Amino acid sequence: MTVHATSPAREARRATHDQVLPTASVLIVDDEPGMRRYLEKALASRFAMIEAVESVEQAESLRSRLHFDLILLDIRLPGRDGLEWEEALSPSSVSDVIFMTAYADLDTAVRALRAGASDFIIKPFRLEQLHAAIDRCLERRQLARENFLLRRDNARHQGEEASLQGETPGMQELAQIIARVAPAPSPVLILGESGTGKELAARDLHRLSGRRGAFVPVNCGAISPELLESELFGHLKGAFTGAHRGRDGLFSFADGGTLFLDEIGEMPLTMQSRLLRVLETRRVRPVGGEQEQAVDVRIVAATHRTLETEVAAGRFREDLYYRLNVLSLRLPALRDRPADIPALALHFSRQLSRELGLPEVPWDHTDLARLCRYAWPGNVRELKNVIERALLLGRLPGDALPASGTSLTSGHAAMPGASDAPGDAAAPHAGGEADSEASHGYPLEWSLDRVEQAHLRAVLEHHANNKSAAARQLGISRKTLDRKLTHWRAEAESSMPDRDSSHRSADDPA
Repeated sequence: MTVHATSPAREARRATHDQVLPTASVLIVDDEPGMRRYLEKALASRFAMIEAVESVEQAESLRSRLHFDLILLDIRLPGRDGLEWEEALSPSSVSDVIFMTAYADLDTAVRALRAGASDFIIKPFRLEQLHAAIDRCLERRQLARENFLLRRDNARHQGEEASLQGETPGMQELAQIIARVAPAPSPVLILGESGTGKELAARDLHRLSGRRGAFVPVNCGAISPELLESELFGHLKGAFTGAHRGRDGLFSFADGGTLFLDEIGEMPLTMQSRLLRVLETRRVRPVGGEQEQAVDVRIVAATHRTLETEVAAGRFREDLYYRLNVLSLRLPALRDRPADIPALALHFSRQLSRELGLPEVPWDHTDLARLCRYAWPGNVRELKNVIERALLLGRLPGDALPASGTSLTSGHAAMPGASDAPGDAAAPHAGGEADSEASHGYPLEWSLDRVEQAHLRAVLEHHANNKSAAARQLGISRKTLDRKLTHWRAEAESSMPDRDSSHRSADDPA
């Protein structure tokens, strides 16, 4: 007896054919009783619901009452022809249709596909052919769903809500630098603690760059070293065990766009050398291949590590560091810009209540003060999680803070505006001062102008920056509102550090 080895591709197809679809349903329409019984038996192990009828009229009656993911439809039927079943073949139909016929010719096949069929098989067919046609339909449907979700997610990330948020002078200057360097193809290195918004900064760079390609993010620390090379550069069929088909890498998907290498400090040294070559030549070579492919990709890298220390310890290539560090942007920790916390909290509250379908929680200045006194070790990401937890539990955001959370006692983290200018720090809050703050809403050491500014910005945030609506609520004219905002913006710009020195610190970290 001769035993034939089974190819990996056949094993993969067999595994797919054996896959049970726990919620999928199929409708069989064929006028031959034997064919209906054969298909019911062949598909019973894969589909949760199977219905079989002999005519289009019976099938349409069933389809009006039940949902079917797939319809196996004979072309020549008594009564209405399969090609004439317009209800099932219309673009609005949610069912995939596979035509079956024993009278095959080119004209029939063309008519079937033009009518809206997903596939076409000729009787008599082998069971493997049927399963392959079903797999193609289900794979197309899955790809369509994934494509819809990706487009929806991409649209959400492209909106203004996905941009860096912040009104403090440091964040405003960072936004100006991003807008200035975005159109250039030079690499950008984004530094900062975890949760400070490094990916948002990278998305802003791409959104303002005018590049027509996609923004492709990849977390270098989340992919095993063995797979990272294939993930970035792609591979050819047979390049390694399990490579049953070739695949493009993320560099190819990002062609004409931006590749965001998050946590670049976690990349293995062997991969760092390959990445350096790509940055220098702008060409990639897939794993197992000999030919190189030219790519037009803008590289934005990010890390929470201190790369100078990693270079000194031999864990990061010095030449790659200098190649990436053409321009570096350092994102401040949330505890270093407490003036942005109220606006961020209100922004997340409005955004998450819309996404979760939950009402916004009530706010008061005492609650904002509690948020501003918290140290936020997880930065903006932790703040967003706290707001989401508050919405889910229906509590005040201050009540959703971790019980063991660290509070800041230094004045620079007391409340919004306390660090708007260098050296303008409020006095530390002792217990009595915290009580007076809770009873009055704002710290007693605040000036009237600072209280007015915080309240006006909170009302603007509540109305999604609609100045006319905010002015009506505040009881002032739109012109007065614009004048106040212009005045405060000029004050903030005048308190910024010297422009040239700030650029030097951004480009050449000490």
